Amino acid sequence: MNAGRRAIALAGFAIAVALAGCGVKSQPIPPEAARPERITRLQASPDQDGIRLAWPRPDSYTSGHAMRDLAGFVVMRAQGESAMTPVAQLPVSDRERFQKIRGLEWVDTTAGMGSTYRYQVVSMTSDGYRSDPSNQVTFTRIAPPPPANPANFALPAPSPLP
Repeated sequence: MNAGRRAIALAGFAIAVALAGCGVKSQPIPPEAARPERITRLQASPDQDGIRLAWPRPDSYTSGHAMRDLAGFVVMRAQGESAMTPVAQLPVSDRERFQKIRGLEWVDTTAGMGSTYRYQVVSMTSDGYRSDPSNQVTFTRIAPPPPANPANFALPAPSPLP
């Protein structure tokens, strides 16, 4: 009889250990709160190859919880009054790294010189949840200022100290 009780106790212990090791470790997040936070600081600037877009990496969900499954971005573009259409899908390549890239950039090399475009960026999680579109930026592609030319640079003549 003592062996039977010991077997039941061992079985109960094994079940308790198994149940303690599985299951949800935190509260589940409802789908509407699992979307990435909206990007609010999208910026555009001239680039030698086109129009450079820059934005900070979103690091939380709309619920405010820290985001660990950022998968990528969709860059949207429109010209004139037309609707926004996707022009690039950019994957996040540093998901497994300890130090994440804080600022992201992309250059629209298909932008025509002198043409004006509107841009927005949408963040995506690995589960397919998408953020609301970022702030909208409008930019006309212009030639960037030329770099300093060392051939034309002349040092000022030194003057004697008084």
